[in-house]
Amino acid sequence: MSHFVVTIKNSWIADEKIGPVLLGAVGYIKLVQCSLQQNMLSFGKRPEKRNGQISEKGNRSMNVQLFRRKDKRRTFFITGLVVLLIIGGFVGFQSRKQSAANPAANKLQTTVDVMTVARTGLLKRISLTGQTVPESQVDIAAKYQGKIVAVYAQLGQQVNSGQVLVVQDTGDADIAIKQSQAAYKQSSADAVTTESTFMANYDKANADYQKARGDYDRNKALYRIGGVSREALDASQQSLADAKAGFDALANQMNSDAVSASIESAQAVAQKAQYTINANEKQRDDLILRAPRSGIIGYRQVEVGALVQAGTKLLSIVDNSNIYVDCQVSEQDLSALKIGMDVDVQIESLGRSFAGKIIYISPSVDPSTLAFSLRIGLNNSDETVRSGMFTKTVINSVLRPDAIAVPKDAVLDKNGKSYVYIINLQNAAEERIVQVGARSDQNVEILGGLKEGEQIAVSNLARLRNGLGVIPRAIAADRSDGQ
Repeated sequence: MSHFVVTIKNSWIADEKIGPVLLGAVGYIKLVQCSLQQNMLSFGKRPEKRNGQISEKGNRSMNVQLFRRKDKRRTFFITGLVVLLIIGGFVGFQSRKQSAANPAANKLQTTVDVMTVARTGLLKRISLTGQTVPESQVDIAAKYQGKIVAVYAQLGQQVNSGQVLVVQDTGDADIAIKQSQAAYKQSSADAVTTESTFMANYDKANADYQKARGDYDRNKALYRIGGVSREALDASQQSLADAKAGFDALANQMNSDAVSASIESAQAVAQKAQYTINANEKQRDDLILRAPRSGIIGYRQVEVGALVQAGTKLLSIVDNSNIYVDCQVSEQDLSALKIGMDVDVQIESLGRSFAGKIIYISPSVDPSTLAFSLRIGLNNSDETVRSGMFTKTVINSVLRPDAIAVPKDAVLDKNGKSYVYIINLQNAAEERIVQVGARSDQNVEILGGLKEGEQIAVSNLARLRNGLGVIPRAIAADRSDGQ
């Protein structure tokens, strides 16, 4: 123990903080040893009771053995405690020596990732989700209420334009057509009769007028020579006036085409009857449902004998000759898309990609979704794509071909301004205001405030402040925008 204490004194006593602690521990050990020796002596002199009790000599021997066992345990405990104190002091002493050798390590520093500013292409990754739609999908519904008497279409059947698919009961329509035809014949006959009667009356009025005019002219000449009386001349003049009035009445009914109003009215009644026939025939044709275009029957909900209401959907024809993909595009992504742009469309259910081309971009935003509609024409030469499949289209567009771009995480916004932290040559942070431009998925364009070759911090920005020393860790700039 004495040799161990001397070693401690020679090694660590020079340290002003650790030395006193260790010397105090050594002094405490010596004090404990002295106390144990005195206790051993006192145990050896302790008197023993008499009258049948253990003798003084035996009692003294037992006490000494018991004390030695206790003393041994205490010595082990104290020795272990002192060893722990010595180890802790040694570690602290070495740490103190290292701190003295490197004073800069005692300052609080933050490790940050830094990247070198450089010019590159600013890429934008646009992901569009959509759904395939067919060239056309036409629903066939009943126009009139009626009973189904025939169905010529089956689910999945290929049909051609004009092919009869469903027939409703046309009995009532046939009767209406016959009634209209009879009414038309009647009105046509009435028109002919009216025309004949009018023309006969017109001719008679004209003849009467000519005769009355001749009688008046003759009586007027005879009156001048005294051949007839004044009364006879006046009578012939009155007959002329009456005949002229009757003739003018019929003549005024004639239009520019020399057709009287009564004849024209009768002809209009006949024409109306003809229109009624046409309407009834059209209604009859509407009871026979035909395919408006070629395609496949994709929906069938009609059976013979069923009574359907007007507007009831019976069939649906799907034309998959051309397949399109409809997507929604946000305003921020619209500038990167152009009509005619080639794209690849991924259909996960088929595990394949299909070539496509943007054929339409809506000219105005949809007020309900605040997005623009986009349609992609798909190459479906093998007819494996069907309508209603979900698609995903990824478009990589170059927003700026040559720009200074930094990660979004490196740009902070405060009080309406954007700024970054520059790491100068002294490895200290320097706050600098920058002007930002276009944004991609991960990067942002810097229009002003940064130069090529400068280093900026991209991590631990919340811990940085002007003049704070940092430990820079260089990383490669990510120009992929997550692609």
